Amino acid sequence: MASHPLAAFTEPVRRWFEGSFAEATRAQAKGWPPIVAGQSTLLLAPTGSGKTLAAFLTAIDRLLFSPVPPKLERCRVLYVSPLKALAVDVERNLRAPLAGIAAVAGRSGIAVHSPTVGIRTGDTPSADRARMVRTPPDVLITTPESLYLLLTSGARSMLPWIETVIVDEIHSLVSGKRGAHLFLSLERLEAIRHPGSRPLQRIGLSATQRPLEEIARLLGGGEPSPGGVWRPRPVSIVDAGHRKAFDLTVEVPVEDMSRMGETVDEIPSGPAAAGPTRRSIWPSIHPRLVELVRAHRSTMIFVNSRRLAERLASALNEVAGEEIALAHHGSIAREKRLETEDRLKRGELPAIVATSSLELGIDMGAVDLVVQIEAPPSVASGIQRIGRGGHSVGAVSRGVIFPKYRGDLLACAAVTVRMAEGKVEETFYPRNPLDVLAQQVVAIVSAGPVATDALYDLVRGAAPFAELPRGSFEGVLDMLSGRYPSDEFAELRPRITWDRVGGTVRAREGAGRVAIINGGTIPDRGLFGVFLAGDSGSEDKARSRRVGELDEEMVFESRPGDVFLLGASSWRIEEITHDRVLVSPAPGQPGKMPFWHGDRPGRPPEFGRAIGQLARELSTATREEALGRLTRDHGLDARAASNLVAYLTEQTEATGEVPSDRAIVVERYLDEIGDWRVCVLTPFGARVHAPWAMAVVARLREERGSEIEMMWSDDGMVFRLPESDEAPDVSLFLPPADEVEDLLVGALGQTSLFAARFRENAARVRRRDSFFLRRQLRLRRRCPARGAPRAGAVRRPGAAEGTARTGGASGPARSRRDRGARALAPASRRRAAGAARRRAARSAAQPR
Repeated sequence: MASHPLAAFTEPVRRWFEGSFAEATRAQAKGWPPIVAGQSTLLLAPTGSGKTLAAFLTAIDRLLFSPVPPKLERCRVLYVSPLKALAVDVERNLRAPLAGIAAVAGRSGIAVHSPTVGIRTGDTPSADRARMVRTPPDVLITTPESLYLLLTSGARSMLPWIETVIVDEIHSLVSGKRGAHLFLSLERLEAIRHPGSRPLQRIGLSATQRPLEEIARLLGGGEPSPGGVWRPRPVSIVDAGHRKAFDLTVEVPVEDMSRMGETVDEIPSGPAAAGPTRRSIWPSIHPRLVELVRAHRSTMIFVNSRRLAERLASALNEVAGEEIALAHHGSIAREKRLETEDRLKRGELPAIVATSSLELGIDMGAVDLVVQIEAPPSVASGIQRIGRGGHSVGAVSRGVIFPKYRGDLLACAAVTVRMAEGKVEETFYPRNPLDVLAQQVVAIVSAGPVATDALYDLVRGAAPFAELPRGSFEGVLDMLSGRYPSDEFAELRPRITWDRVGGTVRAREGAGRVAIINGGTIPDRGLFGVFLAGDSGSEDKARSRRVGELDEEMVFESRPGDVFLLGASSWRIEEITHDRVLVSPAPGQPGKMPFWHGDRPGRPPEFGRAIGQLARELSTATREEALGRLTRDHGLDARAASNLVAYLTEQTEATGEVPSDRAIVVERYLDEIGDWRVCVLTPFGARVHAPWAMAVVARLREERGSEIEMMWSDDGMVFRLPESDEAPDVSLFLPPADEVEDLLVGALGQTSLFAARFRENAARVRRRDSFFLRRQLRLRRRCPARGAPRAGAVRRPGAAEGTARTGGASGPARSRRDRGARALAPASRRRAAGAARRRAARSAAQPR
């Protein structure tokens, strides 16, 4: 007979738990045995299943009823959160078990040690950071970037006694370099732990992770043997996952979505340059959203961009005639986000319009309904978002999805059934990211000299570097020590000294400071902070309070006196400095919508194949069969199902085939100026289409010798072939598989995408801005036509969404560019140069 799940805990813990909960959840019952035994554990469980408490309760039991350690050795539990907001939320939720168990023990006369909880993130005041080093907390809550800073500074003195590390929402860290950075930091933590300590217990938590073996390997790391064989540390995989109960509906508020975008037959008002008025789906969506919000106590609305979050929150309040929704995203100040979250939890705010900022496991209280505008980026994202509703054990998460256009209907239909089945996409961690390695090497040796072999073994302990070749490792050391392949890099300052004879690596002067200033893998997007001007005027910057942040391009388009919206509130610009925007409140005044240019992750290929399979099956079924399946199995209402079937029927009639998991559709036509355009339609997503399009362009350039313009999205690619007399051969757009890699590698260095990524990666290795600018300008000189498409050209790879890239400017455009450059003389040269080029591009594109 299986033992009781709480059998291994002390009596006060058992009594508190039984008094607070009806029974242990499946995640807790299955997760506690290996966690109590001290094993590293990967726990998969749905949202709202109590997995965070399952990870913490053993540590809490140990801290409460163990002898009090010396003052400087108290920090025993480390919780790492991918979001600062999630860290604050967990700290708040720990108060109940700590206080509750202590109260139960006190009534029984059992002495307890009251553990302290500390938060160390980028928002922690310096005084609190210093106090934390002098008096370490028992439980330290932090982020990957702050853990790196702790290990690189004198604050690492409070870390050697840590026994348990909890990594929450681990799935969000797997696929990017941020995860590689974190787990190399954990190897650094392992290296400084007190001699004789038991192996570090690592606990990973997530609701959407697959394959579990891959993530367990990343979580546990490994031990390189003297023979070079890497052996992973043991990690117990606890699969407590089960199908989350969803009540999903896909709604379309109009009868015929094909009419969206048509010109309205009425005389438009406003500037003549604004163009004709076109039908939009939003006037139908807004009243329906207001109706849903008013029918529920608490509603969360998710969107896929920050700009849409601002626009939608403002529109809902306008339609409702009162404030019923506020925007929530990463460019709003932390204080404002916390205020919005608290108002929603207290029931004072009916709805919140959020981006992925609230996608992870933040407890938003009793959310009745979740609305998703447009299909979520992935199945995993959809589960996380809709799972915010009914965020408790056994609760049903109710969600409504509103597609924005007919093609979006297909993705919405595919995602609902996969969410119900729990079929999240597979994720894999990157192998050997050398920019992360270089950054961490400088940080490691800044603490003192390290033997080369010991350093190599340390970094190989992290799973992303398990297969790191010795030659690549030494190449990184060569670069960091100033051994460059060309005199062109001679002015770059070395950061380390590598004694190849003695086999040691040590830091040069100032390396530690540089390592702290430039830590982490989150790229600098050149955003301007927005601050509330001080009471005594704009010069009182010391007392300014942060409101949020704006994209650099929007700042360069703004002037003092302009009013804009941020967080569904109006702000008037008082002053624009070289790095910030000072504002004052402008309540009730209309303002322009802000915008941000960012990299939206492309659709995962696995999700794309599911969309393609659904399109193929629906297109070959009868109308009655397709309608029945969509309404019965996929949650589409009658209008949504009818629109989707009509959309697929029209596609089949036009081309004889729909893009699917087994068919690629290629369309060729002459555009309005007589150039051939070729559309390659597939559902596989931008992650496939971006490299595919680059390879095609490289091939066409080689064969035709002319500049080819192209763009890609999740649903396909578009190419423009200028000066072409006849329709291009379809085979040109389907390169053989054995040629793709060579074409892509040869073309990648000539793209703006490469220039942007090169700058981000080089920044992690402490290169200077002048080097970035020279490198980017050199790339432009090699391919000058790449930056100068003709009027009406489609967007080039790497270009910001909605931004046309053109060449140089003259006349009024050049004078405006020069004035902007002079006004921003103290600013970062990269930021000023990039924004000035965009301003000149827009000016040159205006009709004269």
